[in-house]
Order: sequence, then C-alpha cells, then structure tokens
Amino acid sequence: MASIAHWIKSFTLWELLKGMRLTGRYLFSRKITVQYPEEKTPMSPRFRGLHALRRYKNGEERCIACKLCEAVCPALAITIDSEQREDGTRRTTRYDIDLFKCIFCGFCEEACPVDSIVETRHFEYHFENQGDQIMTKSDLLKIGDRFEDQIAADRKADAPYR
Repeated sequence: MASIAHWIKSFTLWELLKGMRLTGRYLFSRKITVQYPEEKTPMSPRFRGLHALRRYKNGEERCIACKLCEAVCPALAITIDSEQREDGTRRTTRYDIDLFKCIFCGFCEEACPVDSIVETRHFEYHFENQGDQIMTKSDLLKIGDRFEDQIAADRKADAPYR
C-alpha cells in the first residue's frame, strides 16, 4: 500500500506542488523591504564597525601603548610603535590598523585596559585610493573625536553586560 502511495506522489510531482504552495503563500504576503539610504534598520549598541581611538576629557589620548590589542589581534591587523615621554609615561608614536586585514572581531576592544580602542557603530565608509584602508593614529583619533558622544552613550548602555 505504501509503495502505491509513493508511486502516486512521484507521478503527480507532490513535492513540487508543496514547494509551489509555499512559494505562492509568500508571493502574495506583505513585503518587508527597507529602502536603504532613506530608511535605516535598528542597530544594536554592541555593533562592531569602524575603529576609533578615544581621548580623556582633558584631551589626552587614552592609549598607554601596552600593545595588548596588537598581541590579541588574530588577523595581525594592528601595528603599534611607542616611546617613553618626559614624564615617564609611555605613549604611541604609531598606531595603524589595516582594515583589509581586520575581521572586526572586537578582541582589541576587549583587551584594552583603558578603553582606548573601540569599534563604533559607523559602517558607511569607503576607500577611493590605494593605501586609504590603513587607518593611522591621527585618523583613528579624528574618528574618536567625531563619534565620542555615541561611543560614550553605547558604553553607558552596555555597562550592565561588562
């Protein structure tokens, strides 16, 4: 009896009809399309986008050149050089991130003891010239200055999870 039912189903293309029924159900349902540049979808405050270096409120950069972010980066996208200052503290002279190598894993952000390197929620960027993908220290500080209000708000919202 089961073989007769199997033969009838295969002869009438039962699986194909089931698939067409499912397609027809979604064909006439309401579409959920976002018109991207004009409409934006909601974004998590924990989204990992473009990197930024932060400053303290007095304007001094936060990075203490501990090189933990460079050590923890699985893609080897971060390059740091440092030197000793007159007051005995250590600061970076070079802080580069190659965004073509970066996999946006967030390990650098988690390893930083002073919350210096962060990943912003900014994802709309592009490169026009060869070499623009390497973000230098000055570029990262500019991005940090530009998005500091958003970064601080995200840090405050994310505080219960840290």
